[in-house]
Amino acid sequence: MEKTSLMLFTDGGSRGNPGPAGIGFVIFKTDPFGKLEKLDQTGKRIGIATNNVAEYTALIEGLTKCQILGALEVSCFLDSLLVVCQLTGKYKIKDLNLQKLALKIKALEKNFKNVSYAHIPREKNRLADSLVNKALDGEA
Repeated sequence: MEKTSLMLFTDGGSRGNPGPAGIGFVIFKTDPFGKLEKLDQTGKRIGIATNNVAEYTALIEGLTKCQILGALEVSCFLDSLLVVCQLTGKYKIKDLNLQKLALKIKALEKNFKNVSYAHIPREKNRLADSLVNKALDGEA
């Protein structure tokens, strides 16, 4: 069965801003009965970074994994309103580091038919958030 449309939940965080940082992402597909099936989950440290750099990095790594899985469309869910608004063009990206990361994301988007971004409350992103914290706690 083709995995053409995937859902990507991402999160990034740092302890201190900047400080030790980690990322987490979870990829789901919907089975023929409408039930979510988890295809991948990853959490890892990324060194010293800001919260926003961690958020962008989680999205880059998640989209890369979606490409490897053969997705044609990806619906991305983040609890970072800033990143969602920057990637959808509602906010300008003033920070140079974030501009570079956004360009990487725009380049990755070209590998898919469609990529969408939606802001979700932190409570709806608990799995990705827990992966970030496990990585930062040395459990991932």
